[in-house]
Amino acid sequence: MRTTVENVMTTDVVAVNQGASFHTVAELLISRGVSGLPVLDDDNRVLGVVSEADLLAKEEFKERYYGDDYRPPLRARIRHAAGSEGSGYRKSFGETAGALMTSPAHVTTADAPVVWAARLMDRHGVKRLPVVDAGGRLIGIVSRRDLIKVFLRSDKDIEQQVREAVRADTAGLDVTVTDAVVTLSGTLAEHSHAITAVRLAENIDGLVAVHDELNWKHDDIADYPMWDGA
Repeated sequence: MRTTVENVMTTDVVAVNQGASFHTVAELLISRGVSGLPVLDDDNRVLGVVSEADLLAKEEFKERYYGDDYRPPLRARIRHAAGSEGSGYRKSFGETAGALMTSPAHVTTADAPVVWAARLMDRHGVKRLPVVDAGGRLIGIVSRRDLIKVFLRSDKDIEQQVREAVRADTAGLDVTVTDAVVTLSGTLAEHSHAITAVRLAENIDGLVAVHDELNWKHDDIADYPMWDGA
């Protein structure tokens, strides 16, 4: 039921070797319309990611090249003084992808749930994750936009998956889906069956919400007052 990274990732990855020049990196970012590139060693293992922000470190610290007459933007000076971009000064001298990149890279694997990948992106404030195999070699990349794909499934597809997930002990269950919002209605034999049906539906990726309108013939929960349905 869970969508994995493999289902949404891009396998045609734009990447660079750690020895690629500043010019090569900049040209690829512009020509391919991406904001960051995985940086690889000679064995295709991911070492880091080089982004537009990494390249802009040169602009922010241009006074090192042009003397005291050049002043970088105030925001850049504040960040540097505060130490929030400790690597910015180093990157201003970088001439290769390896010197410019942010390392180590935050990566994921093809079999990871998309929910886990989304949380990893949010935790580290990144927009993309290189996808690696067991040996750390690049096999794809997943972006925030890719993760949104799980919400673009058809209502019919979602309805079918919900029915397959909750089919046990659910005679009398009605499932309707509108704009990825699932409504469960009808009358089931047991209260516990209704609770289980809702929870199984909620575990399916791509749903916006699950509305519980279920009834039941026998409240077996009341027979076990200490049971909370967990």
